[in-house]
Amino acid sequence: MEQKKVVIIGGVAGGATTAARLRRIDENIEIIIMEKGDYISYANCGLPYYIGDVIKEREALLLQTPQVMKKRFHIDVRIGNEVTSINKEEKSVTVRRNSTGEEYKESYDRLVISTGSAPLVPPISGIDGAGIFTLWNIPDTDQIKAFIAERKPKSAAVIGGGFIGLEMAENLKEAGCHVSIVEMQDQVMAPVDFEMAQLVHENIKMNGVELILSDGVKSFERIENADGNSKTKISLQSGRILEAELVILSIGIKPNSVLAKEAGLKLNARGGIVVDDYLKTSDSSIYAVGDVIEVTAFVEKDKTMIPLAGPANKQARICAGNIAVELGSATYDKEKYEGTQGTSVAKVFDVTVAATGLNEKAMKRMGKEPDKDYHVALINQKSHAGYYPGAAPITLKMLFTPSGKILGAQIVGQDGVDKRIDVIATVLRLGATVQDLKQLELAYAPPYSSAKDPVNMLGFVADNILKGMVKFVPWDGLEAVDEKETTVLDVTEVFERMAFILPGSYHIPLGELRDRLNELDKNKKIITYCAIGVRSYNAARILMMEGFEKVAVYPGGTSFYKSVFHEKLYGEATDGSQHTEAESGEIKEIPTQEERGTAVENVAIRKALDCSGLQCPGPIMKVFQAINEIEEGQLIEVAATDMGFARDIDAWCKRTGNTLVKTEQRNKQTVVFIRKGCCNVICGTPDIPVNTAPSELPQGKTMIVFSGDLDKVLASFIIANGAASMGRPVTMFFTFWGLNVLRRPEKQKVKKPFMDSMFGVMMPRGSSKLTLSNMNMGGMGTAMMKKVMKDKNVNSLEDLMKAAMTNGVKIVACTMSMDVMGLTKEELIDGIEYAGVAAYLGDAEQSNVNLFI
Repeated sequence: MEQKKVVIIGGVAGGATTAARLRRIDENIEIIIMEKGDYISYANCGLPYYIGDVIKEREALLLQTPQVMKKRFHIDVRIGNEVTSINKEEKSVTVRRNSTGEEYKESYDRLVISTGSAPLVPPISGIDGAGIFTLWNIPDTDQIKAFIAERKPKSAAVIGGGFIGLEMAENLKEAGCHVSIVEMQDQVMAPVDFEMAQLVHENIKMNGVELILSDGVKSFERIENADGNSKTKISLQSGRILEAELVILSIGIKPNSVLAKEAGLKLNARGGIVVDDYLKTSDSSIYAVGDVIEVTAFVEKDKTMIPLAGPANKQARICAGNIAVELGSATYDKEKYEGTQGTSVAKVFDVTVAATGLNEKAMKRMGKEPDKDYHVALINQKSHAGYYPGAAPITLKMLFTPSGKILGAQIVGQDGVDKRIDVIATVLRLGATVQDLKQLELAYAPPYSSAKDPVNMLGFVADNILKGMVKFVPWDGLEAVDEKETTVLDVTEVFERMAFILPGSYHIPLGELRDRLNELDKNKKIITYCAIGVRSYNAARILMMEGFEKVAVYPGGTSFYKSVFHEKLYGEATDGSQHTEAESGEIKEIPTQEERGTAVENVAIRKALDCSGLQCPGPIMKVFQAINEIEEGQLIEVAATDMGFARDIDAWCKRTGNTLVKTEQRNKQTVVFIRKGCCNVICGTPDIPVNTAPSELPQGKTMIVFSGDLDKVLASFIIANGAASMGRPVTMFFTFWGLNVLRRPEKQKVKKPFMDSMFGVMMPRGSSKLTLSNMNMGGMGTAMMKKVMKDKNVNSLEDLMKAAMTNGVKIVACTMSMDVMGLTKEELIDGIEYAGVAAYLGDAEQSNVNLFI
């Protein structure tokens, strides 16, 4: 039997995989790989991490060598051999040996084109200057690595915000460079929608990287500085000028299809080789795989180009099998390539960004309309059980049809993103619906997930949308609200509103909503919001069941809103540095850690707090307590897993007259440095009063605690501690059944009239004996509530009471009620005050919040 020959052009992902798979099918086929470079089968996705010294050894990038391929697979790998033409009629290729310039011809029975793609280098003036690099292969990597080792650049600019650009920005930042990213579009990471990209933008800035969006490069110019170090002057289309010692171009890629074009093979408008379902080109003897080909998009079935390593390897495997069938090496049927869904994932500093299937930008380009042709479910969840240390927020967005078919998903978060996108990508490939997401039985243990995994939660929310149980406004749906027609309803607690208030919103805490429905106009549209979206959904359900017909929820809550609109809300500089505003209006930049140097020796960090995993208002309370324990001008360091913590603590500092000195990311934690008082000690500037314009309005908070129900008393002390942590005077006036909270748990030997003693027997003795107002179930419900609180790191009532006293909350027992209830001072706990109504009303006059609980 005549030996068959397969020639493969290109020896990286697609080419090497095709060759190895073909050899495993047929031991006798002659297989030749023609590779114009000096390397085959290298890990191009790992190149940025080698430059950043995350991958230490260069050899780790070289997955296979020609020698190993020859010995292990009996494959003839010819590096330094460039195919210059394809001769279809005679079924041969013309090859040039780069070392000698000699040309020869090699015949084939089947040819595979796996020439991949190349970086775009547009015709910009000066783009070929020194210090400007692309990163695509091993030689590129070696040049950049050598440049960094020799020049030790302190500044770098990355042009382009795609996968490679962002990975390079991170690694150059880790290498000690001040990094600027320039992106012509209004967002980085094209596979995700704008609002999801905003989460990435926020994190990039928090890591001290300058991010310039909606601006392109006009020209490059190499300039020599007086110190002998040359830099590249980068002129942008906006007129802005940047300078950088190192420039990385990551503008985009193009298919390496010149050979195919010159051979007369069919190409698409973008230069991609057109192949059929079996990966065969317009020539019956030629196949093509990888970045160079046009593929079918799995979801919408349109033709597209998706240059990813995973699809390239799968195409290569199918291609090898189909060639084997054609050459008589295999007897099974040829296999179709069913299309690419574009599943991708990338690490960008502290967050992971992932996507699969269609995004909303693509849907709108296709002329599809939201709520008609597709729906959006957007949720904020924790990466694993909130009570287990290290739980971090993740934001998930999913698109699906009115019939429930999943169209695509995007996820951004610090942990657990990859496995969630893989689950959704899998069910999408298998044709599952959002109802199937509800039924998925996924592995659960507190360190890894929650009993209701975020993927399940996506299914629950999507199902609620389809059933009409909830409607969501778009992510920007609060930006053009007509107050005459719409009420934006904040259902968070009082202490949360102290840290963030959405302008124009009306506040009714969720627990009070049923009793205050009369304050809302049923003729208006009502948009509910809370911190992450759970309470706002519950509020929407209450309203809808009470006859409110125009109700919608803001998705993702204020955590998502503050990330998406961080620039508008906080006026951040493009490099993520934070500023403080003096009364004069002058903006002064807070010095970096390096700029402080020895100037901060006298303000060394006095306390370090770890607030990771704590439930609100725990972090604010801990900060407040720590601030009270240090001297003016001293620093505390606070770590939390929620990226939004930095914004909330900034608001807290402004309200309390303290200074947020610095914010940084460290090991997936947000770390903030707070100085007690104004910033002149650190800045070395004259005394500039920062946040010293006190409101003339009363700032006190008072509440009457009438109830003796556990849940209501808990709410009272949570609110009190939240207000106290803002530095506000708080008075809690306990009357009638509320006095039971203050009883000592032990029976006291006090002589009392019979009726008074009977009251004492029938009433609960102290906070540990209180029961729930609803679902007490003979004490079982109360026990369950305490267990859940413990599991989720929510302080017990006893701990909240101690914290309130420590924070200076004035706890007052109503003497008139004590007399009616037959209680004496000896029966109540230490540390409280005794007063009547007049004293309480005096405090209430100095209050701008007065609650009856």
